[in-house]
Amino acid sequence: MFQSQRRAGLKVNGPAMALTGAGGCRRLCRACSLMLVALMMGILLGCASQSQRPDTLNDGANFDTAIDHAADDLLVQLQRLPEFQSLVQRALQTVSKVKIVVDPAVDAASGQVTAATQSLDTRLLVRAAAKFPQFDVLPKSAEALASARYILVATMTLLPNTDSRLVRYRINLSLTDQRTSLVVAQAAAMSTAAGVDTTPTPFYRDSPALTRDRAVEGQIKTSQAPVGTDADGVYLANLTVSLLIDRGVQLYAEGKYRDALQVYEVALARPDGKQGRVFNGLYLTHTQLGNADAAQQAFAQIVRLGLGTNALAIRFLFEAGSTTFLKDAKVSAPYPMWLAVLAEEIGKSEHCLNVIGHSSRTGSASFNEQLSLQRAESIQLRLQALGAVGARLQSTGMGFRDNLIGTGTDDLSDALDRRVEFKVIPCPS
Repeated sequence: MFQSQRRAGLKVNGPAMALTGAGGCRRLCRACSLMLVALMMGILLGCASQSQRPDTLNDGANFDTAIDHAADDLLVQLQRLPEFQSLVQRALQTVSKVKIVVDPAVDAASGQVTAATQSLDTRLLVRAAAKFPQFDVLPKSAEALASARYILVATMTLLPNTDSRLVRYRINLSLTDQRTSLVVAQAAAMSTAAGVDTTPTPFYRDSPALTRDRAVEGQIKTSQAPVGTDADGVYLANLTVSLLIDRGVQLYAEGKYRDALQVYEVALARPDGKQGRVFNGLYLTHTQLGNADAAQQAFAQIVRLGLGTNALAIRFLFEAGSTTFLKDAKVSAPYPMWLAVLAEEIGKSEHCLNVIGHSSRTGSASFNEQLSLQRAESIQLRLQALGAVGARLQSTGMGFRDNLIGTGTDDLSDALDRRVEFKVIPCPS
């Protein structure tokens, strides 16, 4: 009996059975569609509550809070783009998440990857997953870079301040559409220095020269670029080779020096591979593997590139308050080779150079001006004693006026504040 009633589309037992049969199926489908649309409308209304850009952050925000604020602002801007406002029409379709790849953040002043920039990367990924599940935010990899619609570029910048107790950082984030190379969202937030660890990762800690090359400068520019402008072309063109550089940096940190060397050699063989981070990587891995001649050749490439681009800063470290090189042999043992190569390459170049000394933010400004000048003069005298450079050098002391780190800790975390730079200047007529 029940079977015949079911075939006739008659009510058998409760409202569910009333929807069986041909007419009932249509009513069931219609009801399900309405329920799905209602569900999607609920989701959209929930998203709408998150689609307002966050209020201005207060000046005393800590690092994590500032990262969260900037991430929320950035992804809300993306969420509000016209193409993400048509979700009702797409509700009944199976739509894959929009992919965003996060390029490893750098310190904007130095171009280094530090403990703080790594924390920035990690927190961005966690925050995006927790608050914006409609986006698939991924760490940088070859696969992610190939499939992602957007690139998230992040930097942190030390803000100028005359008082080391009031150190603050600005976090900049941007999103670039890989299809158009346009920046579609940009956000910034200020952070105090409390708990911010600027210690560089092993590759950057050990590199003999400043690694802020043209590609890194392009990354920094892109992180700060206004919405609607083009991302830096050099930065975008270097994304593929940067995968190799990033891999080499990671392998070096893991102590896998031979594997890292192979990666840097692959990068060097590329047309876009002849850049500062690759030469630093070759120098470091050859040094760790005991290949002294190859390490010296790599250092010569660093010097030639720096002189050619007028951007050569060498990490000579001195004893506190002194012009004597640091007595730790692990740090200063290669300095004689560095000086010999510098003298030779400067001699070949026929450039005139200003040797610029820097100091960290410890002690008075006048003391550091004098100390940094004395350190620059000591490098000048050492180079002149090696011959070839003649009278084509002069010295300047900057004190702590051009700090890159600015914390005044006088340890490896702010070693770049005690660098010596070489700037090409016109030769006397």
